[in-house]
Amino acid sequence: MTPDPSEDPSAPVASGIGRWNTAFQWGFLLLLSAALAAGLELTGIPAALLMGPMVAGAIVGMNGGTIRLPRLPFLCAQALIGTMIAETISPGILVTFFGNWPLFLAIVFSVIAMSTLSGFVMSKLNILPGTTAIWGSSAGAATSMLVMADAYGADVRLVAFMQYLRVVFVAAAASLVARYWAGVDGPGPEIVWFGPIHLVPFLETLGVAIVGGCLGKWLRIPAGVFLMPFLLGSLLSVTGMLTIEIPEWLLAISYAMLGWNIGLGFTRTILAHARRALLPTIVSILVLMSFSGLLAYILVRAVGIDPLTAYLATSPGGMDSIAIIAASSNVDVPFVMALQTARLLMVMAVGPSLARFVASRAKPSR
Repeated sequence: MTPDPSEDPSAPVASGIGRWNTAFQWGFLLLLSAALAAGLELTGIPAALLMGPMVAGAIVGMNGGTIRLPRLPFLCAQALIGTMIAETISPGILVTFFGNWPLFLAIVFSVIAMSTLSGFVMSKLNILPGTTAIWGSSAGAATSMLVMADAYGADVRLVAFMQYLRVVFVAAAASLVARYWAGVDGPGPEIVWFGPIHLVPFLETLGVAIVGGCLGKWLRIPAGVFLMPFLLGSLLSVTGMLTIEIPEWLLAISYAMLGWNIGLGFTRTILAHARRALLPTIVSILVLMSFSGLLAYILVRAVGIDPLTAYLATSPGGMDSIAIIAASSNVDVPFVMALQTARLLMVMAVGPSLARFVASRAKPSR
């Protein structure tokens, strides 16, 4: 689950765009998001409706913008995206997973181990204060890591920055790989923004999103607001009890909210605070992404799936962002979601304990 900038402990400073009236800031963000999304769509970049608002949000945030996406709309967007992805799931996903479960688990644990090792090295070299690097490098369940980091005295602003930055890098790299390496060429099929809506399936879909989102929130599952509608919608869709229907305009709004939530987290205060750790953080992200690319190559050779599917399946973090990119590309979405879900569940199960264990032993070198 991606971090929530509204929980950022540092209040934005009113400068630059921040001096504008709130309505003007939102208006500028909307116009800039629409322009960037349209430009990316024309170039054939997958998930342009996510990437455009993400970049626009970062531009506004880094230029002093003080607006933040309220938490409720962000959670609603996650629930809708989770339900939308559920439409792609078929019974074959279980056959694929259980037929290759040793390889899947090895890949999942390898990503977790590499991200933990990266944080351990940064902490030992005293690049970041205390155990901040351990929590900031965790591959997934970012909200859980922020809570744990705060409880163990790490700098939550730096942890949030590391998590934001990795999500942006992974999402951008996945879109570029899909466009320029995997042959997703030119603009996709024309989108019918305001097509006819079948009322009963639409209301049932909204009901699944609301019930699943509330259940995920109530159970306090990391990424639960995204994960529970995805799992519930998948079960009902596969059994034929639900026909998922979400209009394109509503999906576009959901994508934009997710992008804004990530982009607006890049404030001047956080960037200034993280300046010393910026280069090592980027290096650690690139190392983790390269390692995930190696794992993707192993998947291609061992299972025979296409390279883009393997790359998206092993990408470290931002499950909701990867889901959008996968849905916008010609890939095996169930396979991508099987590995991403397995990684999230493993991070939920062992991530906090593993990070706590390593953090207690990561005394900086002198």
